[in-house]
Amino acid sequence: MITNELKIELFDKAKTMLNFSYAPYSHFHVGAALLTKDGKIYTGCNIENAAYGPSNCAERTAFFKAVSEGILKFDAIMVVGGPNGKIKDYCPPCGVCRQVMMEFCNPDEFKIFLAKSKDDIVEYTLKELLPLGFGNADLNK
Repeated sequence: MITNELKIELFDKAKTMLNFSYAPYSHFHVGAALLTKDGKIYTGCNIENAAYGPSNCAERTAFFKAVSEGILKFDAIMVVGGPNGKIKDYCPPCGVCRQVMMEFCNPDEFKIFLAKSKDDIVEYTLKELLPLGFGNADLNK
């Protein structure tokens, strides 16, 4: 179970990542904090590129950091963001990030937390945000 205290810790870590976001083109800064099954937290921020295509979202940065260290099991992610690093609204993951989550997470169990503040956090499952997701199990049908 993910306690309220853990949600706040994830929020604080995701919000801190806004300071490291590299967003000179969109000026939309995003931070993420990814919780592994064993309780470790990996963080990420968005990193833009002048060619746009090579840019990377905060969520994928966190996942790729964890996977590059051999971690493949995850419980939840907290995502925050906004213009010029100011959180004004919920910041849901893009479709590409949702697909990356589908690769590594059980869509019925993996939690996605979106927050405006420590006191305003909403919770979704991956399945709710990607209802007909395509994953590795589909390749074996």
